[in-house]
Amino acid sequence: MPIETFEFQVEARQLLQMMIHSIYSNKDVFLRELISNASDALDKLRLESLRDNELREDVSDLHIGIEVDKEQRTLTVRDNGIGMSHDEVVQLIGTIANSGTAKFLKELKEAKDAAASEELIGQFGVGFYSSFMVADEVTLLTRRAGESRGTRWESSGEGTYTVETVDDAPQGTSVTLRLKPEDIEDQLFDYTSAWKIREIVKRYSDFITWPIKMAKESTDAVAEADAVPDGDSDGDRPREVETVNSMKALWARSKDEVTDDEYSELYKHISHDWNDPLETIRMQAEGTFEYQALLFIPSHPPQDLFMQGHKRGVQLYVKRVFIMDDCEALMPEYLRFVKGVVDAQDLSLNVSREILQQDRQIQLMHRRLVKKVLSTLKDMMSGSPERYATFWKEFGRVLKEGLLSDFENRDAILGVSSFASTQDKEGLTTLRQYVDRMKEGQQHIFYMTGESRSAIESSPHMEAFQAKGFEVLLLTDPVDEVWVQSVPEFDGKQLRSIAKGEVDLDTEEEKKEVEAEREKRQQEFAGLLTWMTTELSESVKEVRLSSRLTVSPACIVGDTHDVTPALENMYRAMGQEVPHIKRILELNPTHPLVTGLRKAHTERDADAGLAEAAELLYGMALLADGGELSDPSRFIRLMADRLERTL
Repeated sequence: MPIETFEFQVEARQLLQMMIHSIYSNKDVFLRELISNASDALDKLRLESLRDNELREDVSDLHIGIEVDKEQRTLTVRDNGIGMSHDEVVQLIGTIANSGTAKFLKELKEAKDAAASEELIGQFGVGFYSSFMVADEVTLLTRRAGESRGTRWESSGEGTYTVETVDDAPQGTSVTLRLKPEDIEDQLFDYTSAWKIREIVKRYSDFITWPIKMAKESTDAVAEADAVPDGDSDGDRPREVETVNSMKALWARSKDEVTDDEYSELYKHISHDWNDPLETIRMQAEGTFEYQALLFIPSHPPQDLFMQGHKRGVQLYVKRVFIMDDCEALMPEYLRFVKGVVDAQDLSLNVSREILQQDRQIQLMHRRLVKKVLSTLKDMMSGSPERYATFWKEFGRVLKEGLLSDFENRDAILGVSSFASTQDKEGLTTLRQYVDRMKEGQQHIFYMTGESRSAIESSPHMEAFQAKGFEVLLLTDPVDEVWVQSVPEFDGKQLRSIAKGEVDLDTEEEKKEVEAEREKRQQEFAGLLTWMTTELSESVKEVRLSSRLTVSPACIVGDTHDVTPALENMYRAMGQEVPHIKRILELNPTHPLVTGLRKAHTERDADAGLAEAAELLYGMALLADGGELSDPSRFIRLMADRLERTL
């Protein structure tokens, strides 16, 4: 077959140049990436052999091999796993359109130091390309299981690569690197050195469940030479092969046998994150249904946390046999940031994702894993506030999604949630802390949703609460608009939006003192309120006096069970039809603008200018609430006319 030559994508070419010019100080990571790829290929072949009875490949001795040739200065990492077809080689190796390369390059340019840039490599799926940090030329030879012909891919990273079909390729994949000269100053070590290879494997890949095999090095060259019969040379006899990784799954070892560094390396292997995990969670269930779990809470969110089609779930093993990545049935959507491994003892090896959704044992594991994660967060909140603060900053928005979907654990989620509050300008508060600080006689947990803390704090709705010293939760995440609609109360205290319904913050004694004055005002303003309700009937369903305003002339509020405008917009953005909901205009009866309007209406109710004044008052209230005017140009014209008359 002819050799085909292809050009790398522009972004891939830029990435290769960065690799070639050694942007990373720790070049040892290339071997970790190649071993990780080989391990994935072995996992996939084992799984494929369980599902496809017609696949005749031998899976009795699946392993990863590492070979060095000091004379030729080559290093080869090979596996007898699933392999790749010709098209897969071109798609997966020749191009990296789906691996986030553009974002990688952008963030790399923004990284302030070498350590920060080094962390990026694992986040964007560019591990294979790290080979060019240490190699002048890379050759990949592969044959997919079940196919008769293989594919050879070769490149020096200079902008092109070649692909050819070959007849004599063994099943699996081998990656051969023609190594660059050793350069200790540039952290470029001698990767033909067996001790260096062993050091890297021990550090990064000791937990890999497949054996990593290498030729055993002679420890006594003289003794070995004496043992060689006359006429024999070392090259004439096969060298003994040894396994250089322990292969013992960390979750199967006792806690005392495993170091924090080993946990971190396992986390990095399965998550492709270069940061240490924030928290490690061990779990072992015994009895009628046995399983072990090793879960990790990351310290930073993955790039695709809020992207459609993001991967979630943990790795599922059955009796140490890998079954699937991203087992969604074990972890709910709102815990999609949790990574780890679950090893069950009693599941079928040939289980499918569809069966998992219905499996009672899986459902039981799901419930227990969720409760364990939430209880760990609760312990973190009380025992390690700084680490909890890191968690909440990175993943709080995601966790709150569970308030909409996980009714069984809703109280537990509320218990580990934190919110901004008027009580503290910097810190966060829990609902429990809020309830403990509530004023005597206070029946509700007050909150307001909005785009930002500053926008909420400057809202007219806050005036009476600030004046009377009532604490208000400030909810600024988009998900807050949704979950507050479905969570009625906490610890017997009803959650109440300060932007909805009528506000009554007075004590019984205060009500008695102002009752007569309030009734008098209601009578005085009755005519104005009725007239304005009629004038603004296309925009509002009612105009009434307010008990929540102390400074502003007016504000817009909703009925107790109305959908907020922000939530209306969210539904429409998702393509859902939502009928427009008319809201309520509240007037501050002590504000000069409102008292002046009442006086003008009493004296000259036929004046056409009064209707314009009412329209302006409504427009100002709408803008103060963060709303949008239906006719901005008319509002500006009316405002300009009014200003002109005052000059």
